[in-house]
Amino acid sequence: MTQISAKPMPASDAEVLQIANSDAWLSLKAATAEFQGLQAKDGSLADSAAAPRATELIETAIASIQSLKAHFEHDAEYLEQLVADLQKWSDAGFGVPDFLDSLVQFQPQAQRIDGLMHLVLFPMYTQNGSTSRHLEAVLVQVMWPEFIANLEGTDYTNALFVPLRFVDFTEGYDTNSAVLFPESVAIRETPSFTWGAIFQDREAARFRKVLLEAASITNLQLPDDAAELLADQHLTEETFIMWDLIHDRTHMRGDLPFDPFMIKQRMPFFLYSLEELRCDLTAFRESMKIAGNPKTDEKTAKMAKLVQYAVIFDRIFRFAITGSRVRNYDGLGGQLLFAWMHQHHVLHWTDTKLSIDWDQVPEVVASLGDAIDELYWKSIDRPKLAHWLAAYELVSATVTPNPASQWAKGPEALPLTAPLREITDQVMDDEFPLSMFYEALNKKMSSVIESTKGMTGATEI
Repeated sequence: MTQISAKPMPASDAEVLQIANSDAWLSLKAATAEFQGLQAKDGSLADSAAAPRATELIETAIASIQSLKAHFEHDAEYLEQLVADLQKWSDAGFGVPDFLDSLVQFQPQAQRIDGLMHLVLFPMYTQNGSTSRHLEAVLVQVMWPEFIANLEGTDYTNALFVPLRFVDFTEGYDTNSAVLFPESVAIRETPSFTWGAIFQDREAARFRKVLLEAASITNLQLPDDAAELLADQHLTEETFIMWDLIHDRTHMRGDLPFDPFMIKQRMPFFLYSLEELRCDLTAFRESMKIAGNPKTDEKTAKMAKLVQYAVIFDRIFRFAITGSRVRNYDGLGGQLLFAWMHQHHVLHWTDTKLSIDWDQVPEVVASLGDAIDELYWKSIDRPKLAHWLAAYELVSATVTPNPASQWAKGPEALPLTAPLREITDQVMDDEFPLSMFYEALNKKMSSVIESTKGMTGATEI
């Protein structure tokens, strides 16, 4: 691991503004944006005739980084290697980029200090944003509240987790992307990744905007403590940090019958739905335990209750109707949670008004998490295909499949002796279409959800 060259210090509000409005940052941002227009999808130069201009732009970027280094002494080794990687790329004629050397020097998980800033520049794709490995520049600030530090230091250890807020960014992040993952960087070989960052300010801002509109459309009366989330961006950010802290670590914990991240595996998308929902419902249930523990301090207990609201509202309002209907595993997870709550009689849609029996919600929502956990536990002893069929049975018992589905007809309608990929191909792109409730809600909410693209904590809702 890289050594930290100076004691990391959080940036004051004045320093954040100074850096974000400095000529050096604005020059770096402009040069990066223009350079993106010269790149092919793999990050290389699309046309060799543009090499002279590309060289000038990289020279500008290097000069800007050198000018900004004084603000980022805690990242000195990374920025030094970044300059070297940029120069090497330029000298080699801008082929497919390789920034492994600078990536391994960037270790934000070792400096989780509330308010600490980082300047990040890599050729990378942005999840839920650009699929091209283009040069992207991001100014970020770490969020590390004291209660989160206490949770992470005791019962919820997650050494890889880095919560961030946006300060400024280039085009790849003017999107729905809310993560910064080392896996997205252009590198020659895959190292052991040691961190993963989530932009909690973006998650919180779009959650608040969507919830405000959804509550209005559905005539949902929010509990007083849940309503606080609409009024307080900072409170919502801290809620999402706690949620993601527990969610993220859950991918590696439990009775897992497969690679928890399902990397390089082609499986029916509803399995991804269950994995993501499992992690969210684990965060929900752990928050129930934290809130109900008499030893929990007042601040943490309050945040634990807010996490429960956030999981439900984000899942049933934003997740369920965000994105296309092509293998939308997060969308299905939201549909499943809504239908489960409705069919267990704690969520009601009556007289065009949505109401929720909050005193009964914890037990019902926790029971869905328990059902998924039981599926996983049993599946360790099952062949893969049997696990897939059991998972489909769990989902389809609550969310109605497409009437045209082969899977919905039962195992006898599937080519069970064929290669697994052929069985996966039988899953329809929209295997579980939106219900009539969600079709109506989507028509009223789609423009609001679309408007959350590029939001940050500084955006007015």
